Amino acid sequence: MSAKPSGTMWMQFFQRSTSPGMSLQGQIRQMLVSAILDRQLPLDAPVPSSRDLASQLGVARNTVVIAYQQLVDEGYLLSLERKGYFVNPEMLEGRAAHQTSTPLAESASAPDWQRRFRFQPSAQRNIHKRPDWQTYPYPFIYGQFDARLFPTADWRECCMKTLSVLEINEWAQDMILRDDESLVRQIRTRVLPRRGVWASDDEIVITVGAQQALYMLADLLLSRDTPVGIENPGYPDARNIFSSRSSRLINLPLDQDGLMVGPALEDCDYVYVTPSHQCPTTVTMPIERREALLRKAEEADFVLIEDDYESENRVEGEAMPTLKSLDRNNRVIYVGSLSKSLAPGLRIGYVVGPAELIRELRGIRRLNLRHPTAYMQRAFALFLSLGHHDALLRRLSTAHHERAQLLCAALARHLPELAHVPISGGSSCWVVGPPELNAERLSHEAEARGVLIEPGSVFFSSDDPPANCFRLGFSAIANDRIEPGIQVLAEVLRGHL
Repeated sequence: MSAKPSGTMWMQFFQRSTSPGMSLQGQIRQMLVSAILDRQLPLDAPVPSSRDLASQLGVARNTVVIAYQQLVDEGYLLSLERKGYFVNPEMLEGRAAHQTSTPLAESASAPDWQRRFRFQPSAQRNIHKRPDWQTYPYPFIYGQFDARLFPTADWRECCMKTLSVLEINEWAQDMILRDDESLVRQIRTRVLPRRGVWASDDEIVITVGAQQALYMLADLLLSRDTPVGIENPGYPDARNIFSSRSSRLINLPLDQDGLMVGPALEDCDYVYVTPSHQCPTTVTMPIERREALLRKAEEADFVLIEDDYESENRVEGEAMPTLKSLDRNNRVIYVGSLSKSLAPGLRIGYVVGPAELIRELRGIRRLNLRHPTAYMQRAFALFLSLGHHDALLRRLSTAHHERAQLLCAALARHLPELAHVPISGGSSCWVVGPPELNAERLSHEAEARGVLIEPGSVFFSSDDPPANCFRLGFSAIANDRIEPGIQVLAEVLRGHL
């Protein structure tokens, strides 16, 4: 057992094992729990008195008293009259003493893991984002949120309401195949009608983001030889998901109106499409093209998987009707996300489709992860029902409209030699440079100057993709950082070409 810690050691414990974002009371509890479970405190000696520990850490005594009492209530500490607080030895039963792990020696009998893998996700081409992107002054990256626009008070209110006794009785149970009825109802009555989609409860299933929705659809519908059409350039994660199940991916060409309706579609059983904001070019498919695509689906007998990401974020003009809203023959499986507009880390998505499809997707989901966190489902249902989501969308629309205008103006002023797709909505801009531009190299050089951009080659399926494209996201960058960031990017580009 460890020796009794000194005052200096307590301060080291505190600095090493606590999270700065927590309250002082929470940090003290976290420090003590860590020290107890790591067997750093002796069992035969009391922990410091509340007065001593408060003095050593420079906090109020009441803060320590409350933390100690909570740890007594939870069984980590024992309060012995006239002796003080001691570690409860029962909390250490069954826990081995902390040891530094040592690597296993190589053996001829060890499994050949490379041979056993069905495929290697780590070898697929993926979009890479720096985990420390928030430390960069000019983060032109897509799919991250702006903490300044996050409705902290509204979200906290919903989370706190969800922690009431009555609410806990609802969401703490194992829901097995079910979803939170209130969330399904909010999606059916508040979210989908804005996109012209009407569905019954048994035609909706909740997922851990749109990503899981695509994975479940691939798991359920695709075999090794199922022909799947995908836009090129297109969403890399969708391409990787579908290729993990089928060896017959068919690259479908685009034009200025998005996915082209042509002969290549006739060879497909399923077609993945992003008509509202094509990923990554952001072009919006016009209504005539959507109707032609639906007619082609009926003629050639294929099913459309519509990923309607960022559909509610329009910079100009009215939102186009979804393919699902125009569908009269159940040829469209509709995939949506709720968390992308709020905070991508929340991971709440959904699928809308025929009841028979949704029933089987629930079965696939049960095998995979049972169901998305019921607590999060209920909190999000409250967020929707109280009108917070609608208010957030209005704020985001205004903010993104302003940023889109600033970005386009900055590109015209500082990088006139580059072409970009006009921004009609969403939160990104697709940029195409001269043929000699290497966007991968540009991104590395720009990163060294504090500018983060996303090279575009990963969106193409070929082994030798175009190197002169990149994406600029503006959901996470402040207005006053846009022009200075583009100016720095222009300086880097001048030295690059």
